Amino acid sequence: MITLSRSLRLAIPIALLLAACSTTLDDAYTGPPIPTGEVPQAVLDDLSIVATPAAEFLDLEAVARLGESGDPRVGWVLADVLRFTPAPSPPSMALVRSINAATGLDLDENDLATWVAAMNQFLEWELPTPLTYREVKADLYGQVDPLWEELILDESSPMAPEDLLFGGVRPDLRALDDNSPCAGCIPSLDHPTVTDAAGGNWYQDHKLVFGVVVDGEARAYPRHQLEIHELVNDTLGGREIAVPYCTLCGSAQAFLVDDVADERLVLRTSGLLHRSNKVMYDLTTESFVDTFAGVGVSGTLAGVEIPQVAVSLLPWGEWKAAHPDTTILAEDGGIGREYPEDPLAGRDANGPVFPVGPVDPRLGSVERVIGVVDGDRTVAFSKAALLEAGSAELDGVGVVVADGGFDAGGLAVQEAYWFAWSQFHPQTEVWPEP
Repeated sequence: MITLSRSLRLAIPIALLLAACSTTLDDAYTGPPIPTGEVPQAVLDDLSIVATPAAEFLDLEAVARLGESGDPRVGWVLADVLRFTPAPSPPSMALVRSINAATGLDLDENDLATWVAAMNQFLEWELPTPLTYREVKADLYGQVDPLWEELILDESSPMAPEDLLFGGVRPDLRALDDNSPCAGCIPSLDHPTVTDAAGGNWYQDHKLVFGVVVDGEARAYPRHQLEIHELVNDTLGGREIAVPYCTLCGSAQAFLVDDVADERLVLRTSGLLHRSNKVMYDLTTESFVDTFAGVGVSGTLAGVEIPQVAVSLLPWGEWKAAHPDTTILAEDGGIGREYPEDPLAGRDANGPVFPVGPVDPRLGSVERVIGVVDGDRTVAFSKAALLEAGSAELDGVGVVVADGGFDAGGLAVQEAYWFAWSQFHPQTEVWPEP
């Protein structure tokens, strides 16, 4: 297995923060003709040759031949390899030149986020993948971590391989309650130390928390701590819960994980993204889980929906006023750690930094919405408008701002960025109507 250096794992996401929106495309170009026949075997062979996450092993002659093939479908593999290639560098420039040659695009060879622009364009075009794409991508990703091969190769999974991406970190495979440092991964925080509301005076009232109530017991999870861990495994109200925070989707959820399998689920960050959606991995059942939907997508949990309870994002002062008996995570999380006040530093202000394809134009891409699921019907309420109005209703589906959160009369409620909610619920209605 090829081991990525720490600098490569961390440098690529940081580059995205600086340059994700800098690559522009020619709006007049509607895309290349999409072939209907099979990709020639010689081209498929070259796709396998270039599938390496290590730039020093990249066969530049094979890269050039793929560009000369004139088949835009090879762009998927070239962009996947580009995802792992430091930029700008001779290998990354060669990959971009071949993408441009094969697809007719005019992407900047020096742009750090060209791979994002390329994949967004492929998604917009609905560009087909080569016949062997699943196997080639599984081999590429498996060289970084073998765990990922299982999901990419699973043809029964609802997650298409072109929608799965390296999120910049390795899987967190530590056992439950192992809160030791996590090399190269995003470390979950298991059963953290908590204090009462008075003990939470270290946290200023205007700062945001994720509030959760289970069987009458309330707890606040400071947002800046979840921005570091992205997942907390905890006990609340006598139940075992998992609280993942997909920072890229702007969505935190609380799953009841003690009554799904024979043993408690132990959810972890897998290191993979599905159109900017955090993909989790359960150590107990060795299954992958779609975080946004709360459904298993591969392994023993495939097709299993994990029950959820509501999560509220609001100022700490408002939460403890509504729930005076609440607890809150200790300032150091119980692990002696210091947490920066703003770990993301406005990363998502200009929109999604990973490929998601076209964004529904009815709202701004990172406008916060309160999503409600009512059977086959979904409604997105603008959070800002809802907070101002106090309540809202759209053709029988209503939400009330109450008790430090949002009440939809027993219906499932989820807060998220608009681009995330709308891409996973493309038929959603919107209030107020644009």
